[in-house]
Amino acid sequence: MKRRAVRAATAVAAVSVVAAGCSLSDGDGGTQQTPTVTLVTHDSFLAPQEVLDAFQKQSGIKVSVLKQGDAGSLTNKLVLTKANPIGDVAYGVDSTFASRALKEGVFEPYTSPEADRGPQRYAVDPEHRLSAVDVGDVCVNVDTNYFTSKGIPAPESYDDLADPKYKDLLVAEDPATASPGLAFLLGTVAKYGEAGWKDYWTKLKANGLKVVSGWEEAYTKDFSGSSGKGPRPIVVSYASSPAAEVGDDGKPRTKALLDTCYRQVEYAGVLANGKQTESARKVVDFLLSQQFQATVAANMFVYPARQGVDLPAGWAQVAPLPQKPQQLTADQVQAGREKWIGEWRTLVQS
Repeated sequence: MKRRAVRAATAVAAVSVVAAGCSLSDGDGGTQQTPTVTLVTHDSFLAPQEVLDAFQKQSGIKVSVLKQGDAGSLTNKLVLTKANPIGDVAYGVDSTFASRALKEGVFEPYTSPEADRGPQRYAVDPEHRLSAVDVGDVCVNVDTNYFTSKGIPAPESYDDLADPKYKDLLVAEDPATASPGLAFLLGTVAKYGEAGWKDYWTKLKANGLKVVSGWEEAYTKDFSGSSGKGPRPIVVSYASSPAAEVGDDGKPRTKALLDTCYRQVEYAGVLANGKQTESARKVVDFLLSQQFQATVAANMFVYPARQGVDLPAGWAQVAPLPQKPQQLTADQVQAGREKWIGEWRTLVQS
């Protein structure tokens, strides 16, 4: 899954990968090697090049970006290479996979001086091996034009999605292969508990639920709200997705159902056994800084973790950050994730 592919297409600027081997003046007429930090991240990482250039000028550190798929693929690669990491710092392990990365010892402790500006609100580890960079809550989205044209109210809650009036209208992602699909599953576990979530999914399946492998397929091929060509007007996506669907009239074509959201946070951390530890710490500081945090909404369509960062105009109306999302602790996710996925497969795919 190419997370936020449609949203990334509307981004202000793309990041370019910089190469190692350049040098800076040492002030005495000679040169010194410029340290290059490899930032391992997901495919949706985008940042204005001028912001990266400003960081290099200020710190003397080049950032080389290495993309490794979505959050799940990224986490798997970091775990598999932890003894000899493919980079120095990682960004994009989210709250559905953070507990696995921590259990496997992928990251080393580091408390950034920038973390107390808000990111520690989302702390998942007392050793501060991970620092929150952004929030991208997963929510059900609806094509508002579809429901207006049909003269029926759009759904508003988890329970509504199982109502026969919405039969064959919902498309969701497989939690075994897609981060938003997993977040949606975790949201139903948090909402209905161990005793009730499987009964809820039984109702969704009976109501014509369609499951696809990833977000891009669900959002761009099956959902009617993004292109108007898909057959289904209800999709599992993100709270911020409507900000990418504003028409020429200034009004969004879609809406996130704030009663169906699960809190998803993306983290950054210094990779254990990396070769550029001190420089990697400075990159974490940069990702939490006001300078970088001010870019994440416009470029990656996520909410900054840092407090006091302005959002793009209109977000408060079309894409507000959910105030009461469903949540599970990192320990709960670690203990139940694989069991829940296995039970979901038996229930939904049988």
